[in-house]
Amino acid sequence: MKVNVEDVSSVKKTLHIEVPEESVVKELDSAYLQLKKNAQVKGFRPGKAPRSVLERIYGKDVRADVLSRLIQSSFADAIKETELKIIGSPKVDPPALEGKGDYAYDATVEVQRELEDIDVNGLDLTRTNYKAGDDEIDIQLQALQKNMAKQEKIEEDRPAAKDDFVVIDYEGFKDGVSFSETALTENFTLKIGEGHIADAFDDKLIGMNAGDDREIKVDFPDDYFNEKLQGHSIDFKVKLHEIKAEKMPELDDAFAKSLGPFETLEDLKNVIKDNLTQGYEKRIDQELSEQIFETLISKSEFEVPEVMVEFELENIISDMERSFQYQNRSMEEVGLTREKLSEQYRGIAEKQARRQIILAKVIEQESLELADEDLEKGFADMAASVNQPLEQIKAFYDQDKDKLEFFKHALLEKQAIKLIIDNGKIEDVEPVKEAASDKADPETSEEV
Repeated sequence: MKVNVEDVSSVKKTLHIEVPEESVVKELDSAYLQLKKNAQVKGFRPGKAPRSVLERIYGKDVRADVLSRLIQSSFADAIKETELKIIGSPKVDPPALEGKGDYAYDATVEVQRELEDIDVNGLDLTRTNYKAGDDEIDIQLQALQKNMAKQEKIEEDRPAAKDDFVVIDYEGFKDGVSFSETALTENFTLKIGEGHIADAFDDKLIGMNAGDDREIKVDFPDDYFNEKLQGHSIDFKVKLHEIKAEKMPELDDAFAKSLGPFETLEDLKNVIKDNLTQGYEKRIDQELSEQIFETLISKSEFEVPEVMVEFELENIISDMERSFQYQNRSMEEVGLTREKLSEQYRGIAEKQARRQIILAKVIEQESLELADEDLEKGFADMAASVNQPLEQIKAFYDQDKDKLEFFKHALLEKQAIKLIIDNGKIEDVEPVKEAASDKADPETSEEV
């Protein structure tokens, strides 16, 4: 067998493979010999049909089967001979097998990129020391307080005001006819001032008393979120049944006990602080990792195999599809397609592929290995993060060796990142204080 390697690029090669005639003939002879033993040919006893008859009846199928075996075996031999570290599947468009002469075909493959050793020592890194402050704990408490708030009917005899909750019936009419998008809706609760239907609608509810009827005209703008109402003038008939006020629970020990296994409000605050601290620790690690790869990628220019980019891109798009499915929506509903996402996220996918190549090189050059205790800790961390029993996590990976190897490699990547951080020149800085308007608003607004 002859093999010539053509360099298409640093990560793509075309193998010109030539199988000698004697190998082709041997495979064909073997195939027809086996076929002769089992073929049922009219007019001939089993095992007695001549080859010429078998070729006439079964020739096309035999040649296709032999061709498949020839390509499979010769390609495997070619990879051994050239010692190429291929990734993904080869692209082969083989010519038909005639059965005479040498058989030649081409196989295009992508290969692992060989990098020079990467200097993992002395990288300049900046670590922002985020800390959970009292103001952030208070914001979290207020959000919990908001979620636990109750709507209670007001006892005093007064008209509806901004921030009240009102229970109404409403129906919208277009040119005197009930409009399908604003059909009769009964006992609907909304908060005045949130613009659930429209700001103009809320403004007209102010001043109404329980039992009042009112007609409200709303001119919906051309950019209204509901396309079917854009640009329409709708006349609403509204009846107000009840006015409610939001009553917030007191932030005390009883409030804490209502949320879980907390004896005091201070216990709840400590858990919130721990959760915020864990989140900040992850943020610090992510920022350091990002700095590492921005630096290493900028220092090493290299081509990335397309198969790796496509793999990362498929993961990104699949994650987005699952996210939409979780929300009982589809990407098409918001005008997204896999083609658009492929174009939009290709740069990110390529960057992630570069990250994988760099980490693999660091793991190799630093001879990093995964000890049994490291794997056990990885399983324990995974179990804690998904809130599943440790044995269930182990059983999951025991059943799928490919996923287990992927998991082990991910742990080795973490070791590589830690190695770079431990050997880096780290400058610790305090976080820049955010303006009040940039902080999370404890009140969540509902989109209608």
